[in-house]
Amino acid sequence: MTHIVYDAETAARSGGPDLGQLPDWDLSDLYSSPDAPELKRDMDWLEDACRSFAEDYEGKLATLDAHGLLDAVLRYERISQVSGRIMSYAGLRYYQMTMDGERAKFFSDCQDRITTFTTPLVFWGLEFNRLDEDHLNSLLGQSQELHRYKPVFDRMRAMKPYQLSDELEKFLHDQSVVGASAWNKLFDETIAGLEFEVDGEALNIEATLNLLTDKDRARRETGFQALAKVFGDSTRTFARIHNTLAKEKEVEDRWRGLPTPQTARHLSNHVEPEVVEALRNAVVAAYPRLSHRYYRLKAKWLGLDRLQVWDRNAPLPTEDDRLVNWEQAQRTVTEAYAAFDPRMADLAAPFFAKGWIDAAVKPGKAPGAFAHPTVTDAHPYVMLNYLGKPRDVMTLAHELGHGVHQVLAAGQGELLSSTPLTLAETASVFGEMLTFRKLLAEAPDTKAKKALLAGKVEDMINTVVRQIAFYDFESKLHEARRHGELTVDDINALWMSVQAQSLGDAFDFAPGYETFWAYIPHFIHSPFYVYAYAFGDGLVNALYAVYEEGDPAFRDKYFDMLKAGGSKHHKELLAPFGLDASDPTFWDKGLSMIEGLIDELERMEA
Repeated sequence: MTHIVYDAETAARSGGPDLGQLPDWDLSDLYSSPDAPELKRDMDWLEDACRSFAEDYEGKLATLDAHGLLDAVLRYERISQVSGRIMSYAGLRYYQMTMDGERAKFFSDCQDRITTFTTPLVFWGLEFNRLDEDHLNSLLGQSQELHRYKPVFDRMRAMKPYQLSDELEKFLHDQSVVGASAWNKLFDETIAGLEFEVDGEALNIEATLNLLTDKDRARRETGFQALAKVFGDSTRTFARIHNTLAKEKEVEDRWRGLPTPQTARHLSNHVEPEVVEALRNAVVAAYPRLSHRYYRLKAKWLGLDRLQVWDRNAPLPTEDDRLVNWEQAQRTVTEAYAAFDPRMADLAAPFFAKGWIDAAVKPGKAPGAFAHPTVTDAHPYVMLNYLGKPRDVMTLAHELGHGVHQVLAAGQGELLSSTPLTLAETASVFGEMLTFRKLLAEAPDTKAKKALLAGKVEDMINTVVRQIAFYDFESKLHEARRHGELTVDDINALWMSVQAQSLGDAFDFAPGYETFWAYIPHFIHSPFYVYAYAFGDGLVNALYAVYEEGDPAFRDKYFDMLKAGGSKHHKELLAPFGLDASDPTFWDKGLSMIEGLIDELERMEA
């Protein structure tokens, strides 16, 4: 699943009459119910298809001609599609209500059965990677349709130096349901079950995080103290989850011979380590020009000598606090998309009309927001926790961008549609930028423009600066875990070591903030995922600069890039725009856009 930046902005309050009628998912496009005959049919087919696939191909890949290998790939792709449909349905039902025992059981049971069914398929990648390079190239040269899958084969073969024996790979596949995925579920259920007492009222995590964006400073501090108390009381559980997952990763990485904890993520993202390192270094070097400078401005606007951590996401005194109802939000984003290209608005329309968005807050619903592509013969689903704030409109624009991207990439088929995380943020961040520019152009006065600019800068800081700080925290945590068990105090210290560096000298850090690593789901679900946000933001800022230069072919090139899905490397995708992410100066272009917005805010102060 694709997630937006998880931070205090994505908090929750139930949609009341002020927000209008918030949409719910209609999951019947996947299956009508957990006991639907179609689901049983697909589950039975999957069990048989996996068994027969192994019987037909295990030990025989080297003997196949081009036509035979293509048939194998197509059968494997169909298996991926059917299993993906089942798990998408089970997962989406679960995320709608993570505290519901029946949904949790159904999700786990589906996961267990599909893991068992697909164990015979483990041979596929291992045996494929043992094919002679010249032989494989010869087969690819004989069939254009087979050659279309070369990007998939390249990604598989990138893991060749790190694969284990067939027996060990099957063991790891089998035990995965009681390994990382089990600890992931424990984290999700623990987070969803937390209660925070605020002025005598029990709130969930979303509603409590939302208090950190309240106009009333005392209310923000109350929210912070409630979060700090509950996180502090729960850190032993969260430390156990982190210790276990980091150790499990270290063991598997060591057995595979992966040189760093980050290597597996770089391989799955199809991005070179030096490109990520260049991004990380460029952002860290820019901290003083970006976050440090911006937060000094913010302290001045708030009339404070020093900021506290509960002021980081405080609205400006000039910020409009009216709620944006759902109809207005839909119209704003749709018009922003249409102004760029009517095709974008047309692709977004079914999300609003056909039950592809779940926006309201419900008890036990997963926090944050995401867009899940499901499978290529269905359609994506977007989840929000819509609050009616301007930033929630931007979140809608972001997730809808993911959805549009996923719809366009679906034409590549199941194995080629999935976009590496580094490129998966392209359409989402671009959609946000289109919406922001529309709101800025329509701002009625300087006060409103300043609030919009400041909000955008904060979002960019959360997307770039915060996520690289998170990446550094993860890097330190995984390195430290290699040398032994980490206490809660150890993890707290690692967290705080990146906070002052990234946020700057305008902040004091109240006791309790040292535990705020505990609620970030990306550390648990997708180690080192977070740098993809900074990668995506920098990439889109550079793309947007090309768009503003007025290239008449930009729109068609942009749609071609989205349609490519995971079929091309980032170098191929960016080349038509004259961009290259492996150029060390590339990242400075994106960062200079953020710097330019801060410059504009400073000029407003003059």
